[in-house]
Amino acid sequence: MTTFEQIQEIIVDQLDKEQEEVQRDTNFREELEADSLDLFQIINDIEDEFDIKIESEEGLNTVGDIVDLVEKQLAEK
Repeated sequence: MTTFEQIQEIIVDQLDKEQEEVQRDTNFREELEADSLDLFQIINDIEDEFDIKIESEEGLNTVGDIVDLVEKQLAEK
């Protein structure tokens, strides 16, 4: 399972969306209607899943933004 697929699964579960709705270029607030609490929970789940720490949700507008950040952190481990 790729990093994207793992993150996609977390988002689908958290926001009760269909897998097709969650793509790399999907915007959290505009397309998935996620509020800051949703995003906070998604980030917590991702941190637990990958054993990393995401310092800020600033600049994380799309699913791809989070995937890139996670992959960068995993590469630095």
